[in-house]
Amino acid sequence: MKVVDNKEKKRFEHEINGKLAFIDYILTSNKIFLTHTEVPEEFEGQGIGSELVKTVLQEVKDRDLVLVPLCPFVAGYIKRHPKWKELVLRGINVD
Repeated sequence: MKVVDNKEKKRFEHEINGKLAFIDYILTSNKIFLTHTEVPEEFEGQGIGSELVKTVLQEVKDRDLVLVPLCPFVAGYIKRHPKWKELVLRGINVD
């Protein structure tokens, strides 16, 4: 999946047939707060949101950032894939 970090809009984007799936974020010096995930309605239920989250989590890991998953979809993904819990800010519970 090709994901672009649109720094101006503060979101990671993936284009699908001219429409955007995205995850909004707030970035500080060493933390990233993932605040909202959105997939175009006609593409919901096809695994695009999960693949987007997976790709963004890998980017967070590669950048050595601490994750604060404020978005329920992102938190749910981490709960189902606990290997990503290592990125989450200590004290944040995603169970």
